[in-house]
Amino acid sequence: MPLQNRVTPTGDIIATPHRGLFTGNRGIIHEPATKTLLKKRWSSPAWITCVCEFRGWRRKVMATRSWTELFFLDEATAFAAGHRPCFFCRRDDANRFRAAWEEGNGVVDIRAREMDGVLHRERLDRGKKRLHPLPMPVAQLPDGAMVQAGEESFLIVQGRAMQWSMAGYVEADGKIENALLLTPPSTLRALSAGYRLVLHPSAEN
Repeated sequence: MPLQNRVTPTGDIIATPHRGLFTGNRGIIHEPATKTLLKKRWSSPAWITCVCEFRGWRRKVMATRSWTELFFLDEATAFAAGHRPCFFCRRDDANRFRAAWEEGNGVVDIRAREMDGVLHRERLDRGKKRLHPLPMPVAQLPDGAMVQAGEESFLIVQGRAMQWSMAGYVEADGKIENALLLTPPSTLRALSAGYRLVLHPSAEN
């Protein structure tokens, strides 16, 4: 039976056999003896996105009282949920993200914990996912942005919307109405400033 460790664009953590392209964590939020999640959904404001393979290291998922391994379809999904690149296993990507984040948000010499503080405020509303008004029409959002319309999440790529699922993306059926922004505004500005994220191959179909 699959573990409850797959993150959706809304930040929920669900059980599914799909694993996705990235792993990551929000601190320790599981019980090793049962490999089940605790009631809390984060224990640290540092929500990071990591590579699934690094230096040949192998971990048994949820096996110890270390960080809780979470999985994401792709980087757009992780960003929508409120995560950022890890400065340890993805240093080059993290530095690219920080540079774009600084340019997009008009700041200099930002530290990881300072970005985490901003992201934590932007991703949560009383413990639940915070949705934001769109700063521009859906078709003008930068590649990799994600929006929520009703119960569905959508990725924006080259002005078109693609519906998210656990297995990948499919072309949206019709116009997206009454959408709200899932991607934190500060991250959205980093995308507008030129950060290029990794998308699931289905987004290219």
